[in-house]
Amino acid sequence: MLPLTEKQLRSALVNASRREAADATLPDLTTLDWDRLDYLGWRDRRAPLSAYVVLELDGAPTGVLLRASDASRARRRAVCAWCEDVVVTDDVTLYVARRGGASGRRGNTIGTLICTDFTCSRNVRRPPTRTEAGSDAEAMRELIVERRVAGLRERSARFVAEILSTR
Repeated sequence: MLPLTEKQLRSALVNASRREAADATLPDLTTLDWDRLDYLGWRDRRAPLSAYVVLELDGAPTGVLLRASDASRARRRAVCAWCEDVVVTDDVTLYVARRGGASGRRGNTIGTLICTDFTCSRNVRRPPTRTEAGSDAEAMRELIVERRVAGLRERSARFVAEILSTR
């Protein structure tokens, strides 16, 4: 992912009002390893049920405001719909996003299960287990990681594109 500025992050939020975007608490952008991120996701420290995801969609940074309906009940043992990591399944949250445009203003939303702290980029890059890769050489393990990364990028981008969809 290309490094983004505070201004770029705030202007990328497509389903947030100007006020919501201006009030968002951003992560420390100087500490991020941008080369190892497929999307930037973070929880708002001041509003624990609010979270944000920004990724590249059609060559431009596109972000969405997400809400966890209830932190105590939303976390569950499940598989993240984005990284599909079968090892880390103990901290997944149902996040819901208001659709963009008129549909969102009418209250229409879409939801999905995502790693609570947005660790998907790290999860897809973990070394494959022997069960996943077999006994093949390092090349097979690299291919598995490449497939995982491509799948994460495709599934996360598809979710954000669905938020923008006018259907």
